Amino acid sequence: MHTCRNCNQSFQTELELELHRDTCQDDQLFCQVCGDRFREGDATQDGWHYECPNENCDGDGLQQDLYRVEDVRAATH
Repeated sequence: MHTCRNCNQSFQTELELELHRDTCQDDQLFCQVCGDRFREGDATQDGWHYECPNENCDGDGLQQDLYRVEDVRAATH
């Protein structure tokens, strides 16, 4: 069994889990520069380098300007 660490949904294969990660609503990034929320897949072309997909924003880099929504929630409570 393979389980999504964000929503706890389980999958039979690793491939199913990988495909799910592209659409998981619980796995969103938050840009502290412009305030947009978006999927991780929208913020990267190669899986290593991240930047805000909003064309009018300069936010880039995980843990620099982009944070997981769950991290932002944890920090604000």
